[in-house]
This record gives sequence, structure tokens and C-alpha cells, in this order.
Amino acid sequence: MWSWVLHRITGIAIFFFLLVHVLDTALIRVSPEAYDAVIGTYKNPVMGIGEVALVGAVAYHAYNGLRIILVDMWSWATRHQRQLWWGVLGLWAVTMLGFAPRHLMNVFAEIGGGH
Repeated sequence: MWSWVLHRITGIAIFFFLLVHVLDTALIRVSPEAYDAVIGTYKNPVMGIGEVALVGAVAYHAYNGLRIILVDMWSWATRHQRQLWWGVLGLWAVTMLGFAPRHLMNVFAEIGGGH
């Protein structure tokens, strides 16, 4: 059940991110100054943490989507759904452990004037 719930939540979150991304990018055609202002608001630690959440959502959604394809295509995968979900969580954790610390170091280095 949790894999189903998380898949729906991450899918909705990614959809809304993409909607906002398309809208803020479209601003450049309307007003380059407004575009620059909006992009400037994204350069803060809250948005840096939000980027970690976005990468986490995309990674989980992608890995779980591959698990769903396996379950739909092969009967052995149906019998091993629980193990495959733990595999999804393991891949997700490895991905996040590789991404989050480095990204957050860059986000917080920019605050301190480094980078």
C-alpha cells in the first residue's frame, strides 16, 4: 500500500513542479525582468532543500515505476513485490545519499559567500 500511496504523491508533486516550471519559464517571453525576479527568488536555502525533495520525488517515482513495469510484465515479479519495493527504497536511499549532501553543501556554501 505504501508504494502505491508514495507513487501517487510523488506523481502529483512532480506534476505541480512541472506546471510551475513551465509557467515561470514562459515569463521570459512576457517580461524578462519578471523572469529574472522570479528566478532570483529561487536562490535561497528553502528552495535548495526543495530541490532535494524534488530529486527525491523523481527518483522514487522513477524506481517505483520500473518496479510496477516488472510486476505488470513478469509473474516472478508479482511473487516478489515486497522484495522489489525494498529494492526501490534501497536504490532511492543510495541516490539520495549521493545527491543530497553534495547539493546541500553547494546551497549553504552560496549563503556563506563561498563557491
